[in-house]
Amino acid sequence: MTLVIDAGGTYLRYSYAKEGIELVHQVQTSAITLYELIELELAVAPGIKSVCISYAGQVKEGVILSSPNRHGDLGDIKNYFEHRYNIRLFIQNDLTCAVLAQAQIYKSKNLCAFYIGTGLGLGVISDGVLLKGIGNTASELGHIPYKKAPFRCGCGRDNCLELFVSGTALYQWKKHYNLDEKLSLKELKESTDLHAQEIYTEFIKAYLYALGTVITLFNPKELVLGGGVIESNTWLHSFAEQHLQEYSLHASLEECSLLLSQLENAPLKGALQLKDRNDK
Repeated sequence: MTLVIDAGGTYLRYSYAKEGIELVHQVQTSAITLYELIELELAVAPGIKSVCISYAGQVKEGVILSSPNRHGDLGDIKNYFEHRYNIRLFIQNDLTCAVLAQAQIYKSKNLCAFYIGTGLGLGVISDGVLLKGIGNTASELGHIPYKKAPFRCGCGRDNCLELFVSGTALYQWKKHYNLDEKLSLKELKESTDLHAQEIYTEFIKAYLYALGTVITLFNPKELVLGGGVIESNTWLHSFAEQHLQEYSLHASLEECSLLLSQLENAPLKGALQLKDRNDK
């Protein structure tokens, strides 16, 4: 049996898998660390032989290098659990896992997974090859320098794209201007408050800039939109289709299909692929 975990910025989602993902449980990230969750599940389910993790941060060869939107997880997690518990552990960035799952569904060799949730993330498969980079940190879209903000990103900088287009960005900007934190993106747009309208406008500009950058740089056949913010604002899909001409190379845009994710728990399902990919 395999324990499959999606360690996101807001929630830890997990499930047991034999042939596929079964019932998905979730707990708030602030309530428990990834290490604690795994040890708890190993104690209550001794049949676990492997753990597959989709992780919202930078990882390389089983080591968590950085976690801008999470805390308490750094270190050689693979070595820690494999030696203490005699199990196998596989871990990759969450958007790497998401793009693996999306590419399998669409049977695509040129696909990007673009997710707006707690942060802004991107996974890229180009000509059938998963884009990783020398340090396994390629396609960190959320941390492209964009422009200055009055607060800092989880990575420590104050000019990341993620500071303008992410769930965390919306929260931080509303807090900065003393606005109701529950205001939705559409409510910000329709508000008579100038600060609310500014937050909406900056989000939209950064959103289109991010999408246009992905299309221009990676020339995908499919660009799949997902994540909690997208799921709560599905109109962002048609909005982008109407305005992307101004933000991307036309030749690349014409070849690209912009799609809303139809795959529930894509990072979890992609994480489950990690075991088979490592077995080959």
